[in-house]
Amino acid sequence: MPDSLSHKLIAAHLVSGKMTPGGEIALKMDQALLQDVLGTLVMLELDAMGIERVHTSPSVQYIDHTLIQQDNFNADAHLFLKSACERLGIWYSGPGNGISHPVHMERFGKPGDSLVGCDSHTTSAGALGMLAIGAGGIEVAMAMAGEPLFLAMPKVIGVRLTGELPDWVSAKDVVLELLRRYGVSGAKNCILEYYGPGLAALDAMDRHVLANMGTEMGATTSVFPSDDTTLEFMRARGRESEWQPLAADPGCQYDQDEHIDLYKLEPLIALPSSPDKVVLVSDVAGEPIYQAYIGSSGNPGYSDFAVVADIVRGRTISPNVSLDINPSTRQVLSALIDEGHMATLIKAGARLHQPGCNGCIGMGQAPATGRNSLRTVPRNFPGRSGTLEDSVFLCSPETAAASALYGVITDPRTLERAHHRPKEPKNMKPDEHMFFPPLALEKARRIKLLATDNTPPLAVLKPLPDSICAPILLKLGDNISTDDIMPAGARVLPIWSNIDASAKHTFETVDPGYATRARTQGEAGHIIVAGDNYGQGSSRENAALVPRALGLQVVIAKSIARIHWQNLPCFGVLPLTLDNPKDLDLLQQGDVIRIDHLRDQLAAGTCITATINEHQTITLTHELSARQQAIFSSGGVINWLSRRTGS
Repeated sequence: MPDSLSHKLIAAHLVSGKMTPGGEIALKMDQALLQDVLGTLVMLELDAMGIERVHTSPSVQYIDHTLIQQDNFNADAHLFLKSACERLGIWYSGPGNGISHPVHMERFGKPGDSLVGCDSHTTSAGALGMLAIGAGGIEVAMAMAGEPLFLAMPKVIGVRLTGELPDWVSAKDVVLELLRRYGVSGAKNCILEYYGPGLAALDAMDRHVLANMGTEMGATTSVFPSDDTTLEFMRARGRESEWQPLAADPGCQYDQDEHIDLYKLEPLIALPSSPDKVVLVSDVAGEPIYQAYIGSSGNPGYSDFAVVADIVRGRTISPNVSLDINPSTRQVLSALIDEGHMATLIKAGARLHQPGCNGCIGMGQAPATGRNSLRTVPRNFPGRSGTLEDSVFLCSPETAAASALYGVITDPRTLERAHHRPKEPKNMKPDEHMFFPPLALEKARRIKLLATDNTPPLAVLKPLPDSICAPILLKLGDNISTDDIMPAGARVLPIWSNIDASAKHTFETVDPGYATRARTQGEAGHIIVAGDNYGQGSSRENAALVPRALGLQVVIAKSIARIHWQNLPCFGVLPLTLDNPKDLDLLQQGDVIRIDHLRDQLAAGTCITATINEHQTITLTHELSARQQAIFSSGGVINWLSRRTGS
């Protein structure tokens, strides 16, 4: 039968399992991507595993989050990461090169390869016809150690694009339209595969926008064909020899079909504080703004910045607005300077920041309290900007630029000038000397890790007892994100690799008393209860590891986001869902949950029987494979791997 491109890519990397939606499959991963704040934990995990040399190639460590050096923490972490790269055979991309996802596309992206990354937006590389999947750092470490990546076989949603984008509508509006249809969890355990004549309207970095933000719908990844557009992108970077054509077979069938007529789209905007609260820009036009932020992995292409320069050329922005320009890569910044766009932006009143993630992750450019910030970033979860009481909207560069001119949310179609979206230059070759390649093995063996007080060895986690009797220490609602569990921003992000130091910040935005109660409860353990889509958003594994270190034993929810669900058993936490979602009303903070003969119940099937306060019985469900049960019962991946290898 004709195959989708997704099925072809999976089949080419399949190690074990059957390609039946929902069943566990194992995939060989060719490449690995590490960003700095989570890469630090990966390096510590590889060290704990006793790994001498990584197997994925290339494996690349990027410095893109920890760019604010307000003290020694971030600079020390950079040296630690560089030493770990030298020791383990990993490429190192230092501060200033830019955001991992677009830089990886520029320098290492290769159609047909598989890529695993410790960042949920690793999916961006699907824009080049890669099988690119975000995962928790511990699973990335496993893949780098030569193990396959395990996940549930996704369904494939075929997204057929037709028509052409009208003036003032761009790729961000396309993905916001999908978010309006699917919400933040509607594509869970699915691949979004794009095809159709409308693809001609999207260049490689436009496709990056869609592949990047498929994650916001819960998608496992997004896939685009490798075509002439892909070839043009790679040729501009001097890498056309690594290109190959890839496409779905004509007449292939998808598990689900979706269609977008690009010509019918209008400028869209996501309201605070969720990426799926999407409305027409015209519906909220006139609302005052404080900030317009251009950049991030959500809009990283040359054209995303050049179009802003074209809009503000010969004009000045509203005196009440901060127009923040955050170039995505060193190469994009260099091209914008060479083409005169950066001078135009500066003359119009824009503020220039260094290439990196910056304000997207709350590392600088935090808005004033309660003031509206229009951003081209992929997420607007509460407090993610670095301001607790923030008001962040997601929109296209066109909408952000038009709004910056007038000081209020503005539909770009009302601008009194012709629409023009400049194309990137023919030569976008990265500066090779800014990347540090892996050392030869003999040199690598002589390298010592430059560990610091902020990169202590990981503590050994004990397996949970076979009978659990623990209180519900925290009850939460729907769509709790990993930002809610473990905050980012300039206060907390630099200490993510220090589990004990970061623990006090756990859940601080939703319940500041959680960490204190957890420490008081201690080794007796506790349980967290939540609604739908618990753990959405970032792949940050410390959102599982730190609560486990504080005594978390079980998470009970209506549903759990894919990556977080995978992270929990990797650190010895049991993820369970309610067999009857209405039973959530029975569970209250302070109630004691008892689960007896846990391992026998896990092995017997998917149902787990538990009691509330020793008198009321409820049925819970687990989806752990036999492999995951073994990992959970060992107290986590590192214990499991050590026992398996005898190390």
